Parts: sequence; structure tokens; C-alpha cells
Amino acid sequence: MIGSLRGTLLDRHVTELLVEVGGLGYRVQVTPATAAGAGDVGDETFLHVHQQVREDAQTLYGFTTIEDRRVFEVLIGTHGVGPALALAILSVHSPAELRRILATDDVAALCLVPGVGRKTAARLLVELKSRLDAGQVDPVAAAAAISGRSAGDSRTDVRDALAELGYGADEIGRVLVELPDDGDTSDLLREALQRLAAA
Repeated sequence: MIGSLRGTLLDRHVTELLVEVGGLGYRVQVTPATAAGAGDVGDETFLHVHQQVREDAQTLYGFTTIEDRRVFEVLIGTHGVGPALALAILSVHSPAELRRILATDDVAALCLVPGVGRKTAARLLVELKSRLDAGQVDPVAAAAAISGRSAGDSRTDVRDALAELGYGADEIGRVLVELPDDGDTSDLLREALQRLAAA
């Protein structure tokens, strides 16, 4: 796997760089900020890289700092977040700003990212908090922020919260079977999200 590139910047677009290393030109997907900071065409440039290999394509994603790359990898490991959305998030929010958003449950700030609505933002708050060490999150509060409803029966609340966070009926049914029959709604929802993330 390619972890970094150091070479000559041959071409630059808003979201793509062409970097020549040892006679090979690598096309690297980047955020606009990374593209702007890569230097002038003809200069030497360095990028931390995440390489994604699929059956039909191999794609390189480049970052100015290793922290940017690590946050990108956390994002794409999150349910429903692909590379395009992860880059969009990092185009709007730096890793430090993203941690602040998660720590303060700032759904509105996540909604500034193109393609992120309130449901997606609330789900990201729940799923990313522990992964990015941003502190504790109340999953029920995040789900309730979408609908404004109060908690009732724990398992019903978990089912409704997962549906509001964008999970399908099959996923919800599968995870509810694995949960204990009773317990605190927050604990049950947290366990359900962990099981869904690991699936």
C-alpha cells in the first residue's frame, strides 16, 4: 500500500493533483486546501496518502498532514461515509474543528458540509465521538435532536433512533435481536451502534 508520495507537482486541479515520482505520474484526490498548499507546478511536493483498492479502480487520496489522513480513515470507516463525503467533510472542517464539533454536539456545523443533512449529522455525532476521542455523547439526545421526541420504552426508542439515524429495517431487526431485553436506552443504543459498525 502507498502511504506517502514525494515528487514533482506536474498538474493541479481544485480536487486533484498529478505528482510524478520516479517517472510515474500519480493522480491524487485532495481537498481544495491541500491542492492550494501543494506548491507551484514544477515544485517538489509531499503528501500523506491513503490508497483505496477496489475491483474496478485504485484511488489515491492525499493529505498535507498525517492527522488529516488518520481522520479521513476514521471517517470512511464510519457507516454510510464514503471517500467523497469524507473529503467533503475535511474540505469544510479541519480535524481540530471536527473534534470541537463532536465535543459540543454541533449538528448545525456538520450540516454545512454538502450532502450532510440533520439525520446524517446526528448519526455522525454518535458514531465519531469515541473514534475521534471527542468526549462523551448522549446517543438518545442526538437522535432526539432530529425529531424532538422524548424517550419511552427502551427497545422501541432504540429502534426509532436507529431508523432516524438512517439505518435500514433489516439492519435494525438484526441488531435488536442481539440486544438485551432491558436496559438503559443510551446503553442499548450505544451497543447497537457498535454492533452495526462492526458488521
